[in-house]
Amino acid sequence: MRILLLTTGLKLGGAEQQVAALARQFTALGHAVAVASLAPGQDVALHDSITVLPLEMRKSPQSMARALWRLRAFIRQWQPDIIHAHMIHANLFGRMLGAISSAAPPVICTAHSAREGGRLRMLAYRLTDRWSQLTTHVSPQGRQAMIAAGAAPASRIRVMPNGIDTAQFRPNADQRLRTRAALGVQERTRLLINVGRLVKEKAQDTLIDAFAQLTPDLDARLLIVGEGPLRGVLEQRIRNHQLTKQIHLIGARQDIPALLNAADLFVLSSDIEGMPLALGEALACELPVVATDAAGVAELMGECGEIVQRGDSAALAAAMRRALDAGHGNADVQAARRARIVSNFSLEAIALQWLDCYARLITAEHAGSTEAAR
Repeated sequence: MRILLLTTGLKLGGAEQQVAALARQFTALGHAVAVASLAPGQDVALHDSITVLPLEMRKSPQSMARALWRLRAFIRQWQPDIIHAHMIHANLFGRMLGAISSAAPPVICTAHSAREGGRLRMLAYRLTDRWSQLTTHVSPQGRQAMIAAGAAPASRIRVMPNGIDTAQFRPNADQRLRTRAALGVQERTRLLINVGRLVKEKAQDTLIDAFAQLTPDLDARLLIVGEGPLRGVLEQRIRNHQLTKQIHLIGARQDIPALLNAADLFVLSSDIEGMPLALGEALACELPVVATDAAGVAELMGECGEIVQRGDSAALAAAMRRALDAGHGNADVQAARRARIVSNFSLEAIALQWLDCYARLITAEHAGSTEAAR
């Protein structure tokens, strides 16, 4: 099968990481894969066997038109069997392609956020729905929100969760010791970690406020892994709490599995999610977790951690304290965290579900073309 993944960008966000992970897995299974990215820049690593098409699209109508015609020409040359778009801009772009090209292959659009946008974006989804064969969302709450907003009829949008690379994200005791030593963290020190872009939706300000409530009598450090426009605001909040020696914004990193293994607790503070990959990756590493009740959290976590209300720093602090007091738990408790991800959300299983979906849509498209030719 020839699979074209169309993405809004290839920076280090969760959706972008999922696109890269699917591309790697499809390639490993023997399929030809190309990745087309609308936005300039690439931070996500892709295998050399994967064809990458940077469209370098800007916000002007002329740039959008050039990117559309360039992608159309690439499709004619590369001849994919399926186009799978990810995130709202790529989703709408893929539908525009379907609108101007009767020879375009089937288009699938995947939404990754429980809040894809306001009324105009939902209207754009609704008006272009006819030019995609299927829309999916990574969480049930996100799917329901899009139905309620009129973005898609219930019959044409389904849930397809993200896949977690359980071969990459797994417990590793040696890695824990090496990474803590490299970070200068003593074994007695409790290390908490949050992974996510520094944006309003991730609510790391709430996490900082919660951590501040733990520090008077606890030897602990907090690592916030990620980059984004709110770095300066968060740095000031850390200074206001006089926690510059305990809370560290360490930027975007490529060694997330090692950092997760080094930690004693993963904390998700988000107000808005679709399906939080970092939470699943932490569970796959058998790490205790505490999270807010953002979309996708309950389905991913099950009974393997504590969920608190979004925006409540006191509740988050109390849950963090309980989790730290409980520690990693016994061997059965730790294994149950990983087993939940392996059984329900492994990248291998999700990739096979996508391939089955692709095959059915391609077959239906060919059957329709044959019928129309009669």
